[in-house]
Amino acid sequence: MILVAGGTGTLGKLLVPALAKHETVRVLTRSAGSVAETAGIETFAGDLRNLASIERALEGVSTVVSAVSGFGGKGRDDSKAIDADANIALSRAAARSGVEHFVLVSILGVTADHPMELFRLKWRAEEAVRDSGLDWSIIRPAAYMETWLGILAAPLLGGGKALIFGRGVNPINFVSAHDVARAIELAVRQRRNGTLTEVGGPDDVSMKDVVETFMSVTGASGKVNRIPRPMLRVMSVAARPFNPLLARQAAAGVVMDTHDMTFSGSATQPRDPGMPSTSLTEAIKRDYAAV
Repeated sequence: MILVAGGTGTLGKLLVPALAKHETVRVLTRSAGSVAETAGIETFAGDLRNLASIERALEGVSTVVSAVSGFGGKGRDDSKAIDADANIALSRAAARSGVEHFVLVSILGVTADHPMELFRLKWRAEEAVRDSGLDWSIIRPAAYMETWLGILAAPLLGGGKALIFGRGVNPINFVSAHDVARAIELAVRQRRNGTLTEVGGPDDVSMKDVVETFMSVTGASGKVNRIPRPMLRVMSVAARPFNPLLARQAAAGVVMDTHDMTFSGSATQPRDPGMPSTSLTEAIKRDYAAV
């Protein structure tokens, strides 16, 4: 049995049915009704912040996939609580429970001293998984196309405004969550211990490119708003108490406007020939062209 934590988000909704084609999947979720129980899929109502809950969820499990994210949470649901603390607790409990393989979804470019907190927290989770004694695989995806298309360009379809963070010309790699789900599926099936796989999209594009491509493919038009970098820095601090998601998006915008966010295609293992590589144009056609 495979336990998936984080099975209800953008990635999880694609990943769970893909894994269920091969083995029974148990989705750990705090909202039991958030996952449709179909053939090969069951839900477990539990909380990653509760050790007893984690231990019950792990009963009979051979593989754990953690795709959790606290990026938009606050308080007991923030990034530290979920991306670091919960992953650390889950990996340690998995080792005690006799789990055979732990797959962690991290982020491309994580380091212990990264300027963005989320990246530093994911690094801590990676370290815990590597030190757990479990067979492990780590997946490091680039920024999700689906997420950033929704933030930057999709509001144009509803009469809203497109949004660009900072200058909007820094090259960034975006990857489709569909491709990431496929990489995780392969990692689960192959069970190669100690593998770290970087998953990026085929092109490095700027935020300006994202908006212009969206307009070209969908025919949408409208005003484009730009948030200057100094304003992003202010928002990343001032918005924390009342809108942590906005604060983290602003902080991410600063990093994405100032740091190397490209993807060379290098990885610690060769790209599987069965791995898709969805372009930005293809993702827009798939998700928005018929809207």
